[in-house]
Amino acid sequence: MNKERSEIENKYKWDLTSLYENDEAWEEDLKKVDEAAMKVAEFQGKLNNAENVLACLEASTALSRLISNLFTYANLRKSEDTRAETAQKMYMRVYMTYVKAISSIAFVEPEFLSLSEETLQQIVSDSRLESYKFMLESLLKRKPHTLTAREEKLLASFGEVLAAPGEIASNLQDADLVFEDAVDAQGNAHEMSSAAFGPLQMSSDRTLRENSFKSMYKAYKQHINTFAASYSGQVKASVAEAAARNYASSRAMSMAHENIPVEVYDNLIKTVHDFMPVMHRYVSLRKRLLGVDELHFYDVYVPLVQTSEKRYSYDEAKQMVLDAVSPLGNEYCTTVQKGFNEGWVDVYPNKGKSSGAYSSGTYDSNPFIMMNFTGTLDSVSTLAHEMGHSMHTWYSKNHQPVQYADYTLFVAEVASTVNENLMIEQLLEKTQDPEEKLSLLNQYLENFKGTVYRQTMFAEFEREAHAMAERGEALDPASLTKYYGQLVHEYFGDDMVMDEEIALEWSRIPHFYRPFYVYKYATGYSTAVALSEAILHEGEPAVKRYLEFLSMGGSQYPLDELKHAGVDLTTPAPVATALKKFDQVLSEAEKIADQLGK
Repeated sequence: MNKERSEIENKYKWDLTSLYENDEAWEEDLKKVDEAAMKVAEFQGKLNNAENVLACLEASTALSRLISNLFTYANLRKSEDTRAETAQKMYMRVYMTYVKAISSIAFVEPEFLSLSEETLQQIVSDSRLESYKFMLESLLKRKPHTLTAREEKLLASFGEVLAAPGEIASNLQDADLVFEDAVDAQGNAHEMSSAAFGPLQMSSDRTLRENSFKSMYKAYKQHINTFAASYSGQVKASVAEAAARNYASSRAMSMAHENIPVEVYDNLIKTVHDFMPVMHRYVSLRKRLLGVDELHFYDVYVPLVQTSEKRYSYDEAKQMVLDAVSPLGNEYCTTVQKGFNEGWVDVYPNKGKSSGAYSSGTYDSNPFIMMNFTGTLDSVSTLAHEMGHSMHTWYSKNHQPVQYADYTLFVAEVASTVNENLMIEQLLEKTQDPEEKLSLLNQYLENFKGTVYRQTMFAEFEREAHAMAERGEALDPASLTKYYGQLVHEYFGDDMVMDEEIALEWSRIPHFYRPFYVYKYATGYSTAVALSEAILHEGEPAVKRYLEFLSMGGSQYPLDELKHAGVDLTTPAPVATALKKFDQVLSEAEKIADQLGK
């Protein structure tokens, strides 16, 4: 039973005072937003020379920094106890304040980009704007896609409306869906919910897995028309904006912000298809190790071998993380220790606390990690993962000015996954027990399956769904479900029974409401595999490149940053390298399974 937050020792809670001393200090800053926005708005009609552009950029950066602090603190407080009305109101207030502020300064980009090419080049090349040069050059790339100031302001004002499809789907999933209880092999009923589904699918009780699977998708099927309508609305909004902004497609628009060519997306899908036989081998190994005549989708997440019952204290977990990242050098490890000592981590679950885990923070604070530590190896791995995010944030903010401190989403999962991979490689090296080694290899294989293959399957679905809308085809339940079912069969192969329910899975993927995001998980994981392999086998030169990459923030385009680290995603090579590693891990698992007579 989870404790109330007040019952948990302070040493296991994050210390938010590096951000705000208390809620009252937050309130004082909230009052400053309107004035900060007005300082930017004063430059409307005046962005025609370097001096005014510089002053406007500095005012805009100060506004963004202020809003970032306010948003982050409100979200962290809300995560502590989602039942707390005060934190909920803080979050809503800062969101409304943000929408108002953004709307009032929407003129900046279109006004700047409306200048003649000659004037723009004079401004960008002015030495006074050197610290903003990359930002301005990136902005110039958007000139053909920027609307008039009036049109941009209008679009900004529709921010909440355009977010409505995602909100509708989220509320339906989290609040309105009603699930039947799932009955286990002994006839006991288990309460079903979206949160309970994952753990139930990992149960060793196959009857319980099957019944929870059927309960989940029965509820979704009952509302499939609503989910199709909400997703169709999301896709159409994206397609309409892309057309209004003169992009070739909604996909091109989504990727242009990070200067990623669509070929990177297409290369990912093609390369994964080239390695599909390896995925099918993994499905066959799963069927073999589970000892089932038919492998169903409710057998996909149960561990292949009995997982260790061992539990780790939080102190042990911290040491395991430090041991895992030791190849990254003294400076990295010292900073991780600093994070443990100085209240970066909110450790244990409490009543009302948000589920899951994440890393957050701002330019003015240290990073923060929210997690729900339970003592399992998975919890230890989560700590390593989130510390990777936090260290990326730490290196970025300590080596970049505020305007370049935020790294892009394209590289956001790299550092976290490098940490995870370093941990699993070290654990594999330490253990001599075949059962334990097979369990760890299973975890490794699951990471590949879930992050490269599965996310690429999602990416392929998104590519086609948006293309359908752009061709004027209806995104109705039948067409979406049919296409998703075809993809599932292609990715999992003939050894997997095609349960009809799995074709409905598209309706419960929240990331589809953030168009063309999921492929970044797959490219990020592939990158992390390449980097962690280099760190372990090449040593110091690879570590140096990696830490320099962590320090770049958003000061270069992400593909250029990754090239500096030694990974070139403009070619299929990194994804192919990662999937060759998947093949190696699978071969080792197959060998151990043979030795154990499984």
